[in-house]
Amino acid sequence: MSSFYERRGKRWFDCCAATLGLVALIPLFIVLAIMVKVTSKGPVLYKQTRMGQQFKPFTMLKFRSMVVRQSDDVSLVTSAGDARITWVGAILRRLKLDELPQLFNVIKGEMSLVGPRPEVKRYINHYPLDYAGILRIKPGITDNAAIAFKHEEAILADHDDVESAYIEDILPKKIKMYHEYAKNISFVGDIRLIFKTLWG
Repeated sequence: MSSFYERRGKRWFDCCAATLGLVALIPLFIVLAIMVKVTSKGPVLYKQTRMGQQFKPFTMLKFRSMVVRQSDDVSLVTSAGDARITWVGAILRRLKLDELPQLFNVIKGEMSLVGPRPEVKRYINHYPLDYAGILRIKPGITDNAAIAFKHEEAILADHDDVESAYIEDILPKKIKMYHEYAKNISFVGDIRLIFKTLWG
């Protein structure tokens, strides 16, 4: 049986913290938006369909960190040194600033501050039974797996087939951590993960 925090408190905390965060970060949002816009062609925000709670698709937001793709028939996984990443994008990704627009997803109720990272259907299809359990909760901006794999792009850079390495090696490890988080959701645990993320 889920706790009161998981049923009610988590959503209340998400709304309050995300709203305060957006208000405080307005100046930074403006600066980052200008940097993205003037240094490469394309929109400021990158929008991608991810699978949310109960497999409900939603549009996840990021500051655009790559050149605009000409085709969708490419790997959705990136590694360090990927030629598609702009120089501003490399900075945003290294500091995780490209993820900040997801605060809007949190306010809309599509994501939580803390929870398993939202994944694209293309990769979820490889592990449907696992995600049936994982997606009983909302995906989040950060979690234990995001912290453990904060250098994921550097790890993938050592592989010739980046997408296969992600699906067969990294994703199963993340899934194990997602299950661990889903079984132990608590306010104290979420606060701890948020501070670990900020500290990192």
